[in-house]
Amino acid sequence: MAISKDMTIQEVVEKNPETIRIFLEHGLHCIGCSVARFENIEQGALAHGIDVDALIRDLNASVGEETKE
Repeated sequence: MAISKDMTIQEVVEKNPETIRIFLEHGLHCIGCSVARFENIEQGALAHGIDVDALIRDLNASVGEETKE
């Protein structure tokens, strides 16, 4: 299943632990944060000034999914 902006950070990490590296590389270090349970990827990226589209693309590439644009 492709990763989307509206998925929570925790949801993605629990289903795809290999994505932790991608979140960290993009500067989203909220992996262990309690907010990760509630905040979706887009909210986290915007709060940290991260390009959400690039993050989603790289997350999907890390799990072998192609991003649909």
